[in-house]
Amino acid sequence: MNNFKQFLRYIGKYSKYIDYPLVVTYVILCLISIIMIYSASMVAATKGTLTNGTPVSGTYFYTRQLLYVIVSMGLVFFMAFFMNVKVLQTLKFQKIMMLVMVGLLVATLLIGSNINGSKSWIHLGFMNLQASEFLKIALVLYLSFMIEKKRPRVFREPKVLMSPLILTGICVALVLLQRDVGQTLLILMVVFAVILYAGVGIEKILKYGFIIFFGIVLVGGLFLLLGAFPDYLAARFSTFTNPFNSESGTGYHVSNSLLAIGNGGLLGRGLGNSVLKLGYLPEPHTDFIFAIICEELGLIGGLFVICLLFFIVYKAFVLANKTTSYFYKLVCVGVASYIGSQTFVNLGGISGTIPLTGVPLPFISFGGSSMISLSIAMGLLLITAKQIKIDEARKKQAQKRQRNVDIPRRY
Repeated sequence: MNNFKQFLRYIGKYSKYIDYPLVVTYVILCLISIIMIYSASMVAATKGTLTNGTPVSGTYFYTRQLLYVIVSMGLVFFMAFFMNVKVLQTLKFQKIMMLVMVGLLVATLLIGSNINGSKSWIHLGFMNLQASEFLKIALVLYLSFMIEKKRPRVFREPKVLMSPLILTGICVALVLLQRDVGQTLLILMVVFAVILYAGVGIEKILKYGFIIFFGIVLVGGLFLLLGAFPDYLAARFSTFTNPFNSESGTGYHVSNSLLAIGNGGLLGRGLGNSVLKLGYLPEPHTDFIFAIICEELGLIGGLFVICLLFFIVYKAFVLANKTTSYFYKLVCVGVASYIGSQTFVNLGGISGTIPLTGVPLPFISFGGSSMISLSIAMGLLLITAKQIKIDEARKKQAQKRQRNVDIPRRY
């Protein structure tokens, strides 16, 4: 009983340091995810179109996502209240984290399951583990730690980051070998954002930008010639400008997605009343869930989801500018680029703005690995926000004590 009271006192003590707007936004997104996954998958699940022809309960994907959300919320709660943040800034933790990530990526290549042309998942029975989702968070923490550790020398000699960048390149190559081009591009965006914000070697990046771009194009061309890119992905690149020209072929996904978005209009057809989810739109509960949101909840519902995601990205940059810790500055920027770039790539793909690469919509799409990884990112933002408020409170207390000491000296 005493332990429980101490627990409640501890929660009460630190609850005033929690950034509740972030928490509320996170909870709303999770609730939208659960509701829309049930709506998008309930009919297709009973027909077996989402489970390789095996009919399952209409609540099959709903119950699994609910479990992922509960686990993720518990993880966020633990990180926000109990996690010792100093652990993240130890060399031992960083080494173990990257060793585990490389091991998972290699294991994925060896024993991973091939789904939709990409060998990116390890089947664990209760869920499919996608190591590349967790790699984004791992690289954000790792690069932030290494850049902060080598300050200020790293700004004068960017080559001191050669070893971390080589390890990063190895991890990215392992993801590309899984034929997961979408995740590869997202990881590169996150890595570039952290390095760009840190100001490491910016002059050299700008000076040799053309050479780097040419190198990326050359490597991509070699992978394409060797057949490393999935055939369906190459076809999507060739048809994304006008998917309706091949509506029954390679443009099938995007054209039906655009039809779903258009059918919703301003206010939508009503929750559960989507037509395109009835076998016309592939993967309505994962990559194309935003199209279902727009069809059922309309433009208003779609914009509401976008605003929630934008708020998290905006808040991450605000925290990056407020914190005095260089490590947390880079972590916040990494999290912002993670959520922001993934949102852009998903929405751009399903709307035909950019080639479709098949990445989930943050916090909304079905998937345990994605939800847990994004929740860890949210936990990192809450840790930063809490530390900022604690530092501000300590500063005010110190100033108050100083004023109390100075008062007698005036007389």
